[in-house]
Amino acid sequence: MATGVDGAVLASTAVSLAIAPRWTRREPDPPPASTRRWARPETFLCLVVGLVYLNQVLFNVYMLRVHGGDASFIAKYLPEGYFALEDGAAMRGLAEHFPMPGLLAPSLLRVQAFFELPFALLAYMTVLRWLDRGLYRRMARSWPVWAASLSYTLVFCMVEWELRNPYTMDDIAVRVCSAVVTPLVLRWLAGQEDGSSEDVSFAQMLLFAASVWGLGQLVLAVYDTALLYNLGHLGGRLPGAAVALAVIAGARWASSRLRPGEAGVALASVVSGLRWGLLLFFVPALAVRYGVNFGTPLVAGAAGLLVCATAAACALRSALAGAGATRIAFWALQVAAALLAGAAAGYAAVHLVTDAYYEAGLLRGAVSCFAVAIAVCALSDRFFVRWRDTSETV
Repeated sequence: MATGVDGAVLASTAVSLAIAPRWTRREPDPPPASTRRWARPETFLCLVVGLVYLNQVLFNVYMLRVHGGDASFIAKYLPEGYFALEDGAAMRGLAEHFPMPGLLAPSLLRVQAFFELPFALLAYMTVLRWLDRGLYRRMARSWPVWAASLSYTLVFCMVEWELRNPYTMDDIAVRVCSAVVTPLVLRWLAGQEDGSSEDVSFAQMLLFAASVWGLGQLVLAVYDTALLYNLGHLGGRLPGAAVALAVIAGARWASSRLRPGEAGVALASVVSGLRWGLLLFFVPALAVRYGVNFGTPLVAGAAGLLVCATAAACALRSALAGAGATRIAFWALQVAAALLAGAAAGYAAVHLVTDAYYEAGLLRGAVSCFAVAIAVCALSDRFFVRWRDTSETV
């Protein structure tokens, strides 16, 4: 198992690093003649989440009626942390009056096997669209979406085989079907997008960071309460999910009312690095994530660092093209200060609380690090402009 996941990490990383830079130099597709405002990845992500929770309700009905609420027959095949059923009065009432509950057997593992891939890819595409609509459209309509679908599905199937149970072969077949359908849906969605790449301001990047934090919190809530069949945890998760949803709504509303601004060199280099990072991580992202638990953490970590280093190098090359020696030297000081301040903020954020899932701490730390880093870059960019203007005047 570990060898297979490590192989997926290395292969998907190599494919991304070898071909993604060449792919970005291709001309983007022309914009569509007409667009549908509802045809966005975040809209379809909400649809997928709704269907996942509907399946959870039906699964709880099935378990209560057919198995008397005892999940031990399937829990023995899976790690700890699964199957905290919702068995309150409302759920028991629904289960009691539900006709032919035996027909709900596919709600156990098989239905969810179809939705895990679109859930992951739509969440990724949502973040990318918030950052850069043009890059989102090009990525979703080109080969990377198929490469990502193959990479993610391969890892999902290896995990399925590692946790073999009576439904494993059914799940693998369902995942293969999802691997074909999901990219087609993403390509169609991106075809409705008329956006293009634009310059961004410091305020827009702060709102982007807030949006990503909110989405990450919702993804973790869905993972705990639905993807692990723990609908019984939903009540405890609802307050945090409501806060995250409010943050997303407020941040996206405010961002839509900001005019694109021209970023300074340091801030532009950070934004460019983020664009490259999202592009290069797209194909190996899930393999790297599962490599921590099911593969060799050192291999997953090395692949992640290699992607980050490549993204930084690409961003540096584009941001400092044509810059003079003085500007490059000042940029180096800016980036060093931003990295130190961001790392300190990220470290503090990670260690503020103990999280049930390590991804929650990483998300909080990454967003804190990013917010502080871009603040340092934006302030120092402004200082450099004033210093340059003063020098030229003198």
